[in-house]
Amino acid sequence: MIIGSAYRRGLRDSASIALGYVPVAISFGLTAVHAGLSPWLAVLVSLIVYAGASQFILISLLVAGAAYPSILGIVLLMNLRHVFYGPTLMGFFTGPRTVSSLFMAPGLTDEVFAASAAGVARQPAQEQESWYCGLQLGSYLSWVLGTALGAFFASDLLGQSPVLEKTLGFVLPALFFALLLEIRRSAPLPVLVAAAVGAVLAMAFLPSYLAIIVGMLAGGLMALRRA
Repeated sequence: MIIGSAYRRGLRDSASIALGYVPVAISFGLTAVHAGLSPWLAVLVSLIVYAGASQFILISLLVAGAAYPSILGIVLLMNLRHVFYGPTLMGFFTGPRTVSSLFMAPGLTDEVFAASAAGVARQPAQEQESWYCGLQLGSYLSWVLGTALGAFFASDLLGQSPVLEKTLGFVLPALFFALLLEIRRSAPLPVLVAAAVGAVLAMAFLPSYLAIIVGMLAGGLMALRRA
């Protein structure tokens, strides 16, 4: 009963992530269909890839006729930051390990990681993993549902409102910024400043997905220096 309650609490807490995911996923569904993918294939991409911005890049590369090895390499490189997310996430849990990492890894996104950094510690130790599983499942389902809405139903509606379609892209960054403010309560300020400065400086020379990795390394080095 306790595990079920924690799981449902995680699903409930995923609502804040879903508010950001659904509009962006609708935009992805529209983009994929307009690029020539069938609605079902667009939903399949979200079901299997589930990588946010990387899915937009994936569609752009497919439309441009890029070679499949190049597409695979670029998408993997954009998501390289998850190599750092995983071990850090495991450090959030203080309770007994009952869920395999294989079930916890696929739903790990930027927003789920940020919400977990602030939320896991607020859960009872024996309920942390169940809460996290509910959080990531709710987030995943909202992304897939948003893609389906965009691919099957929203084309005509948003096609008549170009302004609305463009504003969808600002929802997810706003959500992530709100989650970052939440993390501020549990992360030392020098670590956050080092990560932010490293990422901003790197963006002058590198693509954004590489700048994120540089920022994470800068924050990690600052944390090691303080330890």
